[in-house]
Amino acid sequence: MSEQPAHPARQQLEPAAADAVRAYAARTRADADRFAAVLEDIAANGLPSAEDCTPWEDLREAQLSRLAAQRPAVA
Repeated sequence: MSEQPAHPARQQLEPAAADAVRAYAARTRADADRFAAVLEDIAANGLPSAEDCTPWEDLREAQLSRLAAQRPAVA
């Protein structure tokens, strides 16, 4: 019976790729921290009133506009 290691050798990333993965992890961690802060605020103070909230349709349109601005123009 052949013996194989439990975990095959990992392929190392190029330094630039490793930096990009670390940056993504940092952004994801920051997003999670902001989300957790919002949930903690809701738990401590309750839900905000509807008048203090932005309708989801407005949020969607703003996000779509940001995404469209990031895309290169098509000739």
